Amino acid sequence: MTMDKIYNESWKIGDIEIKNKIVLAPMAGITNKAFLTTAKEFGAGLVVTEMISDKGIEHRNKKTLEMMDFEGVPHPLSMQIFGGEVDTLVEAAKFVEANTVADIIDINMGCPVPKVTKNEAGSRLLLDPDKVYDVVSAVSKAISRPLTVKIRIGWDDDHLFAVENAKAIEAGGGAAVSMHARTKAQAYTGNAQENWHWLKKLTENVNIPVIGNGDVKTPEDAKRMIDETGVTAVMMGRAALGNPWILHRTEHYLRTGELLPEPTVAGKMEIAKLHLARLVELKGDNLASREFRQHAAYYLKGASRAAKVKVAVNQAESQAEIITILDNFVNGIK
Repeated sequence: MTMDKIYNESWKIGDIEIKNKIVLAPMAGITNKAFLTTAKEFGAGLVVTEMISDKGIEHRNKKTLEMMDFEGVPHPLSMQIFGGEVDTLVEAAKFVEANTVADIIDINMGCPVPKVTKNEAGSRLLLDPDKVYDVVSAVSKAISRPLTVKIRIGWDDDHLFAVENAKAIEAGGGAAVSMHARTKAQAYTGNAQENWHWLKKLTENVNIPVIGNGDVKTPEDAKRMIDETGVTAVMMGRAALGNPWILHRTEHYLRTGELLPEPTVAGKMEIAKLHLARLVELKGDNLASREFRQHAAYYLKGASRAAKVKVAVNQAESQAEIITILDNFVNGIK
């Protein structure tokens, strides 16, 4: 059966058209060029980069500038920046607009990590809707590309300013808001689905697109989030780690109502090798092979005899070694 139009129609952030409801969440150390390219191939309508420091941009830090190279990733693409000062966020956004391929600029106001919040950045901003407005207003006026903001429902259970912050974002010129349905205090613990009602509060109180995030683990979860909260789109993060096909399966389900099967182990390993090849192209063989270890654990999750394979991958120092390990693993289960 074909699903209702609400699940598969295109939508816009500002003047940027997004072909489906699936958004890949920004994940620090994960959503680099290699991962975003793969996510796009698996159907994500919009992808968001890992967060980029406004201070790193201000000081033209070499590593920061390298992190901002997303040339070749299919559009549309959103680049996320973070910081705690209005002036440096403005300058960072202007730099992104002038020097990158990003179609959309996103400000992180949700990161719960102490080294970020101690500098008045990330989720620390959630405590002050007036500052949220000041930041969004100043940045949106300084750029021509659409500006979005990623938030959480609040700092903790005593400081839940989701609606106030979303209204501040809209009033300041934000073109959309995405929200992780957890507090800063929860970080990544607990069940975000229990807080999805906060997403409904946002959709009832602002007129800009609301993108829902938090424990969307299956295609059915995505549909239920849309049904229960009225969000414009669904943002998937950790569910896509070692599992980019979840993006395609979710897009297909929303469009057709059909649940596609999981790929075979052999199919998963082919995708893993493609991801590794892109990391090598981006970072060189040695560094990429080491970085891939965390991804391999996700690609191998749930597979029989995976523990031994993970150990072998963690000891490998090159792309060729890892490919041999994965190929031997697949051949051993045929």
